[in-house]
Amino acid sequence: MESLTVPSSFCSSSSSSKLKSTQVEIDGEEEEEDGNGGVGRSGTGGCNPDRSFSSSNLFILPPLHALSYALSSSSLNKKAETSATMELSVDKAASGREYKVKDMSQADFGRLEIELAEVEMPGLMACRTEFGPSQPFKGARITGSLHMTIQTAVLIETLTALGAEVRWCSCNIFSTQDHAAAAIARDSAAAIARDSAAVFAWKGETLQEYWWCTERALDWGPDGGPDLIVDDGGDATLLIHEGVKAEEAYEKNGQLPDPASTDNAEFQIVLTIIKDGLKADPKKYHKMKDRLVGVSEETTTGVKRLYQMEGNGSLLFPAINVNDSVTKSKFDNLYGCRHSLPDGLMRATDVMIAGKVAVVCGYGDVGKGCAVALKQGGARVIVTEIDPICALQALMEGFQVLTLEDVLSEADIFVTTTGNKDIIMVGHMRKMKNNAIVCNIGHFDNEIDMHGLETFPGVKRITIKPQTDRWVFPDTKTGILVLAEGRLMNLGCATGHPSFVMSCSFTNQVIAQLELWKEKSSGKYEKKVYVLPKHLDEKVAALHLGKLGAKLTVLSKDQANYISVPVEGPYKPAHYRY
Repeated sequence: MESLTVPSSFCSSSSSSKLKSTQVEIDGEEEEEDGNGGVGRSGTGGCNPDRSFSSSNLFILPPLHALSYALSSSSLNKKAETSATMELSVDKAASGREYKVKDMSQADFGRLEIELAEVEMPGLMACRTEFGPSQPFKGARITGSLHMTIQTAVLIETLTALGAEVRWCSCNIFSTQDHAAAAIARDSAAAIARDSAAVFAWKGETLQEYWWCTERALDWGPDGGPDLIVDDGGDATLLIHEGVKAEEAYEKNGQLPDPASTDNAEFQIVLTIIKDGLKADPKKYHKMKDRLVGVSEETTTGVKRLYQMEGNGSLLFPAINVNDSVTKSKFDNLYGCRHSLPDGLMRATDVMIAGKVAVVCGYGDVGKGCAVALKQGGARVIVTEIDPICALQALMEGFQVLTLEDVLSEADIFVTTTGNKDIIMVGHMRKMKNNAIVCNIGHFDNEIDMHGLETFPGVKRITIKPQTDRWVFPDTKTGILVLAEGRLMNLGCATGHPSFVMSCSFTNQVIAQLELWKEKSSGKYEKKVYVLPKHLDEKVAALHLGKLGAKLTVLSKDQANYISVPVEGPYKPAHYRY
């Protein structure tokens, strides 16, 4: 394993200052997506894409952003491809700063909420205090592809406070909070102490707009792309890798990507972007690749892509797996979803949870958080699982464990949390009671069979309000309520995870970016996937204790020797399961 230095100020004197390169078994691991893009472990089946990375197949793409990785040429997807709501051209402020947002008049509102969030994000504010004076990111270009929320705005301004220039887009068509995007765009353009961020994001993007924004975030001009990427789901990383492969094919045999070669609306857009890039500059993506120092990845979907590429030798630059930091997956996924699931449900439907029967598909970290939230709200919760260990955990917490087929006619609320595909199919939905609520809190939309639903003969879609639709079947005249078109409902219907828990996740991102940039010339990073060491996980946790009024007990030297740990930590071995 390769040893890597981490920022010295994050290391205690006796702590091992190393990152570990890890290799995991992709096909044998079952994982669960959270509603803000992260993951936990779940027994409900791993993300097993229909289209996976293959070094021998140039244009077979892995799953793309928050839409299904089994997208078809369905009516919804055709609508997403053709119904542009924004003119796809960059806006520029008088200072020359680029941006593209929906409504700049929301900037004042966004700034007020950013200031509120800063108080709830002690980890990020500690990073500004500790590293701001030394400007460690001076000269660094950072591209972000991550939900453009108020919390992300605090992350962006932490990166710029440390000296970085930033270009940002969202990793989901519904997750942008327009007032957050406006505040970053306006204040950066006005150069009022936050002068280095360009944002391209708005809520309700079409597929074409989504990929246009991703391309803009990666576009730093003719001399290459970003130095670093903050990715969530891996789309920015994917576009560079696919662009490089296309350029190699073009140089070898003159072959251009053919968007007409697929019926998939999203693939057509991606291939068109790459094709247009080749025409303008045959080395565009190679220039990006050559400049890139590395990427830090937020979620299992993106992490899986990275491990796949590492495994087949196609990974083009080093990567840090932020997702598997304990202070990310065991907090963001569990406690974040415990907060944001009921928030999304109530904003979308105004339903009273108490007394309802709720089904949670999957009992990993996300499923656990969702089940507890619904139980605390007074619902009778039933869990579906494939893993006997997770099933036994659910039973020990007082939840009934049954199959989905057992509860279709009984349940009022269905929540998918698996990270797998085809969990709730149209055949299931037809058997549900009238106005049953169906929603997903995972990164992709293929846990719920939206294609089967929208193409069901005679089905009627009634939009009650944005991201809340009633689908009525012609034969029964009964309907179901589907939230956020099957995409992550807590960001589609509400505002996602709260600031405090996202501070844990984003502090890990800052540390990972600092580490990549610090070691940019050392040669210690290979084209592999790495994880942050345990003592940095504990550091992130420690930064958040004071905000909650906690006081840690301190080991005596004799106690530390007795359990064979340093007095200052780390206190658990790498294999410890929290």
